[in-house]
Order: sequence, then C-alpha cells, then structure tokens
Amino acid sequence: MPLQKLQFRPGVNREGTTLANEGGWYDCDKVRFRSGYPEKIGGWAALSYNTFLGVCRSLWAWLTLKSFNLMGVGTNLKFYVESGGAYYDITPIRETNSNPSNQITLAITNGSNLLTITDSNAEALQINDFVTLAGATTLGGNVTAAVLNNEFQIVNVLSGTQYQVTLSVTSNTTASSSTMTGLTIAYQINTGFPIYTTGTGWGTGPWSPYLSVTLTNPFATTNGSSTITVTQASHGLSNGDYVYFSSISDTDVSGISNTVLQKSFQVSNVATNTYDISTVIGQAPGPVITYTANATSSSQGGTVVVYYPSTTVPASATRGWGTGYTTGVGFQLRLWSQSNFGEDLLFSSRGGPFYLWQPGAGTTPAVTSRGTLVSGTDVPSKINEIMVSDQTRIVIAFGCDDYGSYGVGAQDPMLIRWTAQESYTDWSLDPTTQAGSYRLSHGSEIIAGLQTRQEINVWTDSAIYSMQYLGPPLVWGFTLLSDNISIASPNAMATASGVVYWMGVDKFYIYSGRVETLPCSVRTYIYNDINRDQFAQVYAGTNEGYSEIWWFYCSISGPDGTGTIDNPNTTIDRYVIFNYLDRVWYYGTMDRTAWLDSSLRPYPMATTSNNLVVYHEAAVDDGSTNPPTPIPAYVQSSDFDIGDGHNYGFVWRMIPDITFDGSFTDGQTDDKPQVNFTVRPRLNPGANYGVSNSPTVQSKDSYRTTTSYNVQQFTEIVYTRIRGRQMAFKVESNTLGTQWQLGTPRIDVRPDGRR
Repeated sequence: MPLQKLQFRPGVNREGTTLANEGGWYDCDKVRFRSGYPEKIGGWAALSYNTFLGVCRSLWAWLTLKSFNLMGVGTNLKFYVESGGAYYDITPIRETNSNPSNQITLAITNGSNLLTITDSNAEALQINDFVTLAGATTLGGNVTAAVLNNEFQIVNVLSGTQYQVTLSVTSNTTASSSTMTGLTIAYQINTGFPIYTTGTGWGTGPWSPYLSVTLTNPFATTNGSSTITVTQASHGLSNGDYVYFSSISDTDVSGISNTVLQKSFQVSNVATNTYDISTVIGQAPGPVITYTANATSSSQGGTVVVYYPSTTVPASATRGWGTGYTTGVGFQLRLWSQSNFGEDLLFSSRGGPFYLWQPGAGTTPAVTSRGTLVSGTDVPSKINEIMVSDQTRIVIAFGCDDYGSYGVGAQDPMLIRWTAQESYTDWSLDPTTQAGSYRLSHGSEIIAGLQTRQEINVWTDSAIYSMQYLGPPLVWGFTLLSDNISIASPNAMATASGVVYWMGVDKFYIYSGRVETLPCSVRTYIYNDINRDQFAQVYAGTNEGYSEIWWFYCSISGPDGTGTIDNPNTTIDRYVIFNYLDRVWYYGTMDRTAWLDSSLRPYPMATTSNNLVVYHEAAVDDGSTNPPTPIPAYVQSSDFDIGDGHNYGFVWRMIPDITFDGSFTDGQTDDKPQVNFTVRPRLNPGANYGVSNSPTVQSKDSYRTTTSYNVQQFTEIVYTRIRGRQMAFKVESNTLGTQWQLGTPRIDVRPDGRR
C-alpha cells in the first residue's frame, strides 16, 4: 500500500462517535488550529509576581492624561488599580468610626492572637470584611501600637457590634481598653462571595444586612433522615427565614458532602437555640435530589460559618450592599463593572452603588487614594452594571433604582437610566440635559450590556435589545432584536470585527445584524459537563491576534475528571474557543477567572486561581509559576479505517511532519523541543484502544498495543509495530520550551489479514 497521509479536518467535533467523525479531530487540550493545522497554544508570562486578594472577576485598562497605563482589578474581596505590576488597594470606605466617648473597646486574652473589637456604631459586619485601625496605643504586653495600627480581616462576628480579627503576635497578657480616644476604625465596603451557591439569576433578592457567626460542630443528624438540626444559640430566626452555610471544615456530615450544605436553606421547627434544615435539594418540575445521613450524631461539621438575617442590625445597615441576598434562590458572587470617564474610573459591584477613582494631577498616579461613593440627588444607589458611552460621554446604569429613591428605593432590574451629557453626577430627569430613563419590557432582569461599534447591546434573561443614540428629545432608542434567547452570565459575551458572540444556557449565539444560533461542533460535550449552578462565573474574551473568542466555565468533572453531578467543580477550570476566521471549535482545561484583550497592553491578559495577572501568548511555557513549568498539550484524531475497515493493517513506519518554530532551549540541559506521536489501534468502535483484553492484541504480540514515539526537530522516520482495523492518531507534548505545529504526517500501512 502507498503511504497514507494523516490529514484531518480542522477543529474538534464531539457531536458524533469517533468513527462517524472519521477524518476529523476528536479531543484536545491547550491546542489551537491555525491555517487548518493544530498547534500548541502560546504560553503565558506573569505581569508580575505581586498578587491580589480574592477571586478577580473584572479587568479594565485605560490611559490617563499623563499617559499612565492603568488597569482596574475587581475581586470578591477588594478593588485595585494596577500600575507597573503593583496592585494598589482603592477599595472604598463605607464607614469610619472614632472613639471620643469610648464607643470602641479592644480586648485580648493571654495566649491568644484574636483581638476582640466591640464598636457600638458598627453596621453590617460580616466575616472576611476588612477594617483598618489607626491611632491605637499599646493595649498591653506585646500588643503594641505598631501591632494594632494595621489593616485586618474579620474572622469571627460575635454579634451586630462585636467581632474578632487576627493579630500578627500571640498576646502575652490579658488586657482590655475603651479609653483610646484617638482610635479610629475604617470599614471597607462589605466583601462578596467568590462563587454562586445555587439557583439562577443576579440581584433579584432584597439587599438586606446579614450577620455571620462561626459555629463548632452545629449539625445533628439522624441515620436515614434528610433533616438536619442546627444548634445556634439565640439566633433570633423565625420559621421561613433563610440561612447560608459556608466554610464548612469537615468534608462530610454523616455522609452528606459539605458542598451540599454550603448553600442557602429555609429553616423550620425553630426553637430558641436550634432550627431544622432539609437536604432535599431542588424543586419539581426540575431535578430533585435527596441526601440522607448515614449515621446518627449530635455534633458534626467542624468549623462552620453561618450567615443569617438579624433584626438587631441598624436600619442604616442596608448600605451593606455587598452582602449576599437570600430568597431561597442563593447568594450571588461578587461581579464588578467598570468604565473610564475621561481619565477617571467609575466602578460598581453588581447590586450596589457606583464609585469614582481619580488618578490625580501629579507626575505619578495618586494610587494611595481610595474610591469615593458617587452620591447626590437622583444618583442611583443600586446598579447591576455601569457603563460610559464612548460616543456621547453619557453614563448609563443598567438595572437600577428609580428617581428619588437613593438608598431606600427598590432596585428595578429592568430599568435603564442615564446622566446628562459630560456628567456622572447629574441624573435628574431633565430634557434639556438629555438625562432620562427607559424600562425594558421583555424579560425579568437586565443581565448585561456591551458597547459595540454603532450601538449598545443589552441582554435580559430572555431577550436582546439594541440601544442606539438618537439625540434630544428621546436621547436613546431601543429595538428588540430577538426574544426567547438566553445568556449564561453578565460576562458571557464578546465582540470582534463588529460581530457579537455569547454563550447561552443551552447553546451559543451570534449577532451580526440579526441574531442567530452559532453552530457548535462541541456543544453537547460542553453543555453535558458544564456546572449550571455556576453559570454566573462564565467569562468571555477575545484573542484578536488569533481570531478567537474564549469562554471560561466551571465543569462538573473538574480539572482532573473526578467530579460528579452530586459534587461538581465550583471554580473555573475549562475553556472553549471559537475561531471565527476558520469557523472551528476547540477546548481544554485552564483556570482563568477574568480576561481582557486591550490594545493598551501588548498581549491579552487574564487572571489565574493563584491571584496573578498573566500575559497570554507572551511565552512558550506556564509563567504563572516561578520558575516556569511545561504546558501539557495534545490533540487526538477520531478513528480512521485501514482501507475500508475490513482488513487488519500493520503500521511499520511513520514519516513525521511537524515544525518547532518558536521553541527554545536554555542551553544548560539536554531537553530539546519534542513531541510524542501515538497511533492507537483497536478492532471495532466498542473496543478499548490497545489494551490486553482487546481482540486485536495478544500477549505475545506487544507490537499491537498503543505505543508512543518521540519526535524531535530532525526526526526523519519512526519505525513502528502497530496492528489494528481502525486507529486514532495523537500528538502531545509536555516539555519546557516546546512550541509546535503539526503538518501532514504519513504512515506506511500494509494489509495484515481479514479475521
């Protein structure tokens, strides 16, 4: 037989069986297709090895009038401005309390590093919030002023006015003081949650204040029962209230996974110090799963944090907009939106007010200043997304409270309001200034807005609108583009070359003048494995240099493939890419929580799970580690027949065709750019590839098993001993400095019987 070319269609197709997709690629990771041929994707390099706190959900780059190249970085714990690889904390302060009349008491116990703070004016306290002490004097022993006058993170909330933080030293004395008259405590805006816990939707619940308390072994279980009794002293709850459990230290509670319990629950059978929750999860007609205990125990869970509503919190604590809501649906994760108004930055957390940060007029950015609350007459205080129109310099708020309701009015999730031109403070309804509002009609909530070349696209949970500037008196016109559509998250869309792409809850969409379904050759594979409870984490971005749209999402199976429906992965671990130039799809594993492709920076940027910003396509290896590590990459074909599939074939040699352009060696090791070629034989589609129990393999004929062959830059021919009726071809790499693009390898096959 002549040499047989291993030439496959570009892109990955998982919409059929491996044999039905003969002539195509079936599986891959860290591989893209360029000019029709697979190649390892570019590596990434750390912007710097400085880290930020929390999970980043938003990146925004802009230039100031002094040509400072800055970037806003929003996480669930903080908000930063990045400059020169350093992260400057500009998280706004929501409250500053002083101690002229002994309203604040500091207390420490000998042998403990927990400082107990009682602040009678504190509002909306919650675990993980940040506070900064200033003006403190020595409390006693080694708890000096230098130890106290720092920023701390709240680790325990004991009541509505009392909490604990961790000191850098273990106290050698027991002391208490309420006489530090110069003491002040600055409370940063409430922190948010890193993941969405259950259900769907964003911001639909009341933004009321919640307390958090740390409990020890609070769960009591009965063998075979789905009811758990929770012990919480003097909780003040009523039947029908909702609570949320997080940070459960034990991995299971009498056989019930802690991931099942780290959700919101409605309480019943309430007593003074106890209440019940049910582990029947879901509601008909949707899926309902019942989790039952496998043991009877009076104390389970280990350390547990519970968030619960409390009427003892001052009414003014509704300003604690960053706290999670609970309506029986779940707690939303912290999502940010940001946009620059000239050289100033406007930013907002979903469901809260918006803030202003100004870089200053000096020779360096005023990165020591913090964001300040934008307030005033008719300024919205509850916003799902903030945007500045590049065309008109009008600030737009999506899903906000109405006029005259600052701080007290209900958020209208379908209302759009905008400012007077050239202003971010003038929101008063006035036809002479162009300020105004419009309420969308299709859907129940505005999910997202995206500024494109000639319009702003606005998504609700069931429709997409076009928002176009008309000028006075109407100012903005709204056109319904399509109804009965979906969008996975507020960050699930991206635009490239004037076309908008987004991920829905069951398919992908494209808008290029009309809304259409985007054909996807990996749709079933993606949606069968996506964690639907974590749709809110989906993040989309462009990689313009390679004509790609990337989507990052949480899978059920997780990065190591061990996740299950009952215990799905809750952090981003996978991506799927659409190449809009070649119109092909491919996918892989990667942990990226935010993405930004900006012409202000040399490469696309993304944030990692280890709290770094990295430049993609800027390296060959994984530069999020120091030193860099190899990036495992592979692509595997679907099965191809030997002849028509009725004969066995014996592959006795391969002729490689691969380039290693872009690879490098450090000159100090024997490592050379290299890949492994693998031909995987089997008898029929139902048989395993090259294993001992396959009819195509006999123990005396080891050449019939799957074998990998090392291929380097100047490898001309590889001699093989492979036998089967159909085979799959795989190329993979996992060495430092290796970059490759596959061409058209060939195999030499001869007939080998017709059993």
